[in-house]
Amino acid sequence: MELDLRTAMRHFATGVGVVSTWAPEPGVRGGRRHDAITVNSLIPVSYDPPLVALSLRHGSAFLADLLEARRWGVSILAADGADTARLLARSRESRTEALRTLSAVPGRHTGALLFDGPGWLECALTDSFTVGDHLMVIGTVLATGVRPPQDPLVFLHGSLTPATTP
Repeated sequence: MELDLRTAMRHFATGVGVVSTWAPEPGVRGGRRHDAITVNSLIPVSYDPPLVALSLRHGSAFLADLLEARRWGVSILAADGADTARLLARSRESRTEALRTLSAVPGRHTGALLFDGPGWLECALTDSFTVGDHLMVIGTVLATGVRPPQDPLVFLHGSLTPATTP
C-alpha cells in the first residue's frame, strides 16, 4: 500500500488563518516590507507559558523574512475571510499587490499586520527545528485579541469552507 498523507489529511478539517511578518527594507515607508501567507498549520503548544507553533516549507521567502524579523502576527479568519485567504495563498508578487488593498493594522507588539477576523495573536520566535521538508517555528505569544464570535473558515477536502457553529 502506497502512503498518501496529503489525500488522507484532506479529510481532517483545520482552521484557516493569515500569518504576517516583515523584513527591514531601507527606503520603504516605515522601513519594512510586509508579507503575509495563508496557513492552516497553527497549533497551540502550551498555555503556560503561552506558545504556538507553525509549520512552514523550507526555502520559502516568507520563512526567511520571519526568521529575520523573529516576530509575526496571526489573524484567525472567519467564514467571510475566504477571499483574503485565497489572495494570500498566491505567489509573493501577488501577495504584495494584495497587501496594498487589504484592511490590516500593524500589531502593537510586533509590527506585523493583523487582519479582520474573530481573533489574533502576536508572537516572538522562541525556537525552530526541522521536521521533514518543513521548519516548525515555536513562538511565545506576546499579545492576543478577540472580537465577537463569528462562524469559522475551515480547510476541508482541499478547499476553503465556511463552517456554521450551532
